Amino acid sequence: VITRPEMEIGRYHWMYRSSRPHRYHHVPAMRGNISPLGIQGCFECCIKCLGGVPYASLVATILCFSGVALFCGCGHVALTGTVSILEQHFSTTASDHALLSEVIQLMQYVIYGIASFFFLYGIILLAEGFYTTSAVKELHGEFKTTACGRCISGMFVFLTYVLGVAWLGVFGFSAVPVFMFYNIWSTCEVIKSYQTNVTVPGDQICVDIRQYGIIPWNAVPGKACGPILENICNTNEFYMSYHLFIVACAGAGATVIALIHFLMILSSNWAYLKDASKMQAYQDIKAKEEQELQDIQSRSKEQLNSYT
Repeated sequence: VITRPEMEIGRYHWMYRSSRPHRYHHVPAMRGNISPLGIQGCFECCIKCLGGVPYASLVATILCFSGVALFCGCGHVALTGTVSILEQHFSTTASDHALLSEVIQLMQYVIYGIASFFFLYGIILLAEGFYTTSAVKELHGEFKTTACGRCISGMFVFLTYVLGVAWLGVFGFSAVPVFMFYNIWSTCEVIKSYQTNVTVPGDQICVDIRQYGIIPWNAVPGKACGPILENICNTNEFYMSYHLFIVACAGAGATVIALIHFLMILSSNWAYLKDASKMQAYQDIKAKEEQELQDIQSRSKEQLNSYT
């Protein structure tokens, strides 16, 4: 007859095979750079680090830095050249363009602030990309997302959206001087063609800057005609300012594209963090249940030891 303690011992050995005498087995040699102790080599560490790089955020950051640098640098120099052209050819009296000079100087200071702000903001968004990638892929062990982290990601989504709308306005505003300089340049080309055909005298073709509203109507001379206008188009200030305004407009467009790219990335990362938080809650419940099961097993082992 099998007694109850013997039945409990048999059931314990069947459920917990680790209680049987341990048998040592030969461990085969590990290939590659991984040691038998499970320590990763340099190559595996590099692959793991590269896997945590937010490449989409990195590309958007580079595009944003490039666009802002082109807009701020080229726009600053182009505005200086524009003031020089106005003072020399369209408004010889300083009082006539004093307001315009103050506005341009203020815009140059604003450019300094824009460059500084977006340098810091781009770094912050890149760091947020690293944070989100690490949180989702769990490259740092027990790294977990928090409600504060998800709130910060949502705030970046809203702020990037507002900045994107603002830069759309900046992009449209930067196209205005390009349009003005293009009109002047095309008028100079017409004068050159008329001089070749000799059908219409070039002195009758003029460009009046006062009609654009950047200088008052009492500014002297306010307009340039014929050979004078052609000489203006041949100056280095006009050539550089025209092309720099084009590059600045292209930089503003690149910044808009970068912010749209950032907005898509941040929205996707925020969704990933939300899913990761739900997964964390599931893992916490699962870990709690496993801990309770281990406690039950330990109590059963203690009871079995008391029987034996």
